[in-house]
Amino acid sequence: MKKILKVLGLGLMVLPFLTGCTKKDGAKAGGKTKLEMWCIATESDSNRHSYEEAIKTVTAAHPEIEFTWEAFENQSYKTKIKAAVAADEMPDIFFTWSCAFIGDFVDAGRVYCLDDEYKNFASELDAKMLGNTTFNGKHYGVPLTMNIVGLFANMDLLKQVGYTEVPGTYEDFIACCDKLIAKGIIPFGCAGKETWCVTEYLESVIEKSCGAKTLDDIFMGRASWNNKDVANAVDTFQAMVTNGYFDPNGMALSNDEVKANFMAGKYAFYMNGTWNCADFAANADFFPKVKVAEFPVIDGSKAKLGQLIGGPSDTLAVAKSSKNAAVAAKFTFELGREICHYGYLDGCGLPAWTPFYDTSSVNGLTREVQKIVANADQMVLFGDTAMSADIAQIYLSYVAKVYGKEVNGSEFIAGLASEIK
Repeated sequence: MKKILKVLGLGLMVLPFLTGCTKKDGAKAGGKTKLEMWCIATESDSNRHSYEEAIKTVTAAHPEIEFTWEAFENQSYKTKIKAAVAADEMPDIFFTWSCAFIGDFVDAGRVYCLDDEYKNFASELDAKMLGNTTFNGKHYGVPLTMNIVGLFANMDLLKQVGYTEVPGTYEDFIACCDKLIAKGIIPFGCAGKETWCVTEYLESVIEKSCGAKTLDDIFMGRASWNNKDVANAVDTFQAMVTNGYFDPNGMALSNDEVKANFMAGKYAFYMNGTWNCADFAANADFFPKVKVAEFPVIDGSKAKLGQLIGGPSDTLAVAKSSKNAAVAAKFTFELGREICHYGYLDGCGLPAWTPFYDTSSVNGLTREVQKIVANADQMVLFGDTAMSADIAQIYLSYVAKVYGKEVNGSEFIAGLASEIK
C-alpha cells in the first residue's frame, strides 16, 4: 500500500500527456461491434456524471462500436452479477470490486485476462494500481478511482456546540456527540437497509481500536475472528447506538435517504466513502458547511492515525464469454481512463490513472482527502470486498445483527469464528 501511495502521489501531479482514442481493430465487417456494460452508476450515484461523460468521450471516438449500458443499485447489483457469473450470462464489460470479489469470478474462469491489452496503457496506469485485481501474475481488472471511508462533519451543527474543527481525539469526539444530543441534534445517520453502510462505521471503530494489521489479518483469513479486542470494539460501536448517537429510524433508511438527511442538517456526522465529495461539492448551499477527517484513534496502544479503511477497489472487467473480448478489453481501458478523469475532477475519488489534464478545479474537500491518504500508514480494504462472496455474506449478516442490537461483541466474534473457518 505504501508503494501504491507513492504512485498515487505521482499520479496527482499534472503531467504532460499526449494520447487519444484510436480506432479499434476487430470491428465486424459490414456492421458495428456490439458491447454491453453493467455498472452501479445509477441516477443518484455520485459517479453517474463521470460515467456519462466518459461514455460520450469514448463512444464518439469509436463509431464502429455500438455500446449500451445499464446501471443497478449497489446492493442488488452484487446479487445480479454473482448470478450472472454463475450462469455464465454476463455482459461484455462489467463493474466489479477488487480483491476477493473479482477473485471469485477469476477462479470460476469467467474473467478475460487483460495482459495483452494492458501493455498499450502501462505508461498511463502503473502496475501497482492493478495489485488488487492481479491473480497468479495476470491482470483482470481496470481500476478507476480509489477511496477511503471519511468522517464527514456538518460544521454548522458542530459550531452550535462549540466546535470549529472536527474533534481530533476519541475523548473529545464522544464529548462532542454528548453535547450534540443535549442540543437535540442527532450525531450520526446510518443506512440499515444497506448493510455495507453499517460496515463503514463498524470497521473504522474496529480498526482504530485493534489496529489495521489485526483487522487486515482477519479479513484475509490469516487470523481468527475470535479476538477479544474485536469484541470490545463491537461493544464500543453498539454503545454508540444504544446511547442515541445514531438516528433511531436509520434501520429503515437507504443510503440515499441518510445522505440527504445529512445534507439537510439532520445529522452532524456521516461516515461513508469519499466518493461523496462529488455530491457535496455540487451542492452550493451545503458545500461550505462540510469538512472531512479520519475517525479518531480509540486505543493508541494498538492503533494510530493514518490507518484507514479503503483503497483501490472500483474496477471494470471483461467477461471471458464475450464474443468480442479483445475489442472489449481495449474499450474498457479507454473507458476506465476517462471515468477516472471525470471522476477525479468531480470529486468521486483519487485517480488510479496518471492525470493528463488540468486538475486545478478539483474541489477542496477532495484535496483534503488527498492529504489524508498521502499521510496514510496502512489501508484495509472494505471487508465485504476483501473477503470472498460466501464469507462476506456471513460477515454482513452479523454486522446487521450488531446494528439491530441482536448480538453483542462476544456473540459477534463467536458466531463469525464458528461459521468462518
